[in-house]
Amino acid sequence: MSKKTIRAAVVDDHPVVRKGIAETFTEEKEFEIVAQGGSAEDAVRIAREHKPDLMVLDVTMPGGGVEAAREIHRLLPETRILMLSIREDLGVVRAALKAGALGYVSKGVDGADLIFAARRIMAGARFISPDLAARLIVGDEQVGQVSLAQSLPPLPSLTSREKEILDLVGEGLNNQEIAQRAGLSENTVKHYMTPLLHKLGVRNRTEAALLARNSKPAQVD
Repeated sequence: MSKKTIRAAVVDDHPVVRKGIAETFTEEKEFEIVAQGGSAEDAVRIAREHKPDLMVLDVTMPGGGVEAAREIHRLLPETRILMLSIREDLGVVRAALKAGALGYVSKGVDGADLIFAARRIMAGARFISPDLAARLIVGDEQVGQVSLAQSLPPLPSLTSREKEILDLVGEGLNNQEIAQRAGLSENTVKHYMTPLLHKLGVRNRTEAALLARNSKPAQVD
């Protein structure tokens, strides 16, 4: 059975940026862009008319991205909201999440990171760009009454060897480099990788690396 298509909308007041974001999503088979807009007013109208599964909102759009997120969450609580912004003000991040957004991503991310974030929030997890998440956690900032450190999606229980390999994947190492660091053969590393990706629920090593850097430390069996 094929996966359900994720109906997405993109709202950003910069046409070139908006077009680039939309194209990033349409390159992935599970996403369909159903509407685009450039303001908070557009965002709310799109939400009412199209009822998308996912809305990607610019924080600084005319009318305010946070305000749009709050109204959309009130109207359509099941719609997932991903905020996209060049702003790294922790107060704005907190406000966006409190307004109902599940994700907050810096505009400097590449397409793979953006799609990964969207997939995570569509799965019901919260996703914050790793640099922002680290600042919030270190500063013990609060998102509503819940610590961000507690709200980040936990990794599944891993064996000590799986955790070691995942940590090295998170450092960007390839199989040969992991083998050298872990004192294993390259074939043994390959033997671990496929089951590890399946256990993490990710499609490739890039997503595994992002998950390792953006989640709680894995538990060890």
